[in-house]
Amino acid sequence: MSGHSKWHNIKLKKGKVDAQRGAAFTKISKEIILAAKNGSPDPDANYRLKMAVDKARAANMPQENIKRAIARGSGSDNEKLIEEIRYEGYGPANVAVIVDAATDNRNRTASEIRFLFSRADGALGETGSVGWTFESRGLIEVDPQKLSEDELTERALVDGVIDVRFGEPTEIVTEPTRLMAAKDELEAAGLRVTSAELSMEAKQTVRPSAADTQKVLAFLDALEEHEDVHRVYSNADFDEAALEALLS
Repeated sequence: MSGHSKWHNIKLKKGKVDAQRGAAFTKISKEIILAAKNGSPDPDANYRLKMAVDKARAANMPQENIKRAIARGSGSDNEKLIEEIRYEGYGPANVAVIVDAATDNRNRTASEIRFLFSRADGALGETGSVGWTFESRGLIEVDPQKLSEDELTERALVDGVIDVRFGEPTEIVTEPTRLMAAKDELEAAGLRVTSAELSMEAKQTVRPSAADTQKVLAFLDALEEHEDVHRVYSNADFDEAALEALLS
């Protein structure tokens, strides 16, 4: 969902977003819990957990919080376990959306996500209703520092890389199975990796009209701000001039 990430970068650049560290820690903790639940509690043996822990450290999450989340995911405490749920549907302007959530109350979360869709004149669909229009990808964000687009692209063309998108943010798209290996190779090539995660990329995008852009963005923002949601993917490709105009 690179178009939406550009929107967030523009907002951050213009200083119109307040830091919400507590909410961010909660979302990252759930990612750690899920990763530990579905694999080894050792980050070196569980690449999904390693990515979540790296994200936590980048966000300056206290080490004690990280350890507690791993313990909860591995079932070594008495707290209710978190489960992962995927929702699919269409938002305003017929934009296809996938929402990954982590919750300890499936019924509550489903009801709240359904409300967000209906409030935006969208509708939740059945499993697979829009998933077929997306494909799994690895997504690595890097800081280009002083490299030109050609210089960065040359360094980024390691095994498994599918695409290089120079801009804000600068993104390197990989085959999902090559994500961590590509990350290591990019760092070895001197690139500064700021994040690495599994993602979903739309096979074909749609561009909302100028009139629909604000409504679609408000809907996607509302989903991302929900405390149980940790990933939102859409096939919307926003016009950058329209994004800038909304913040002018």
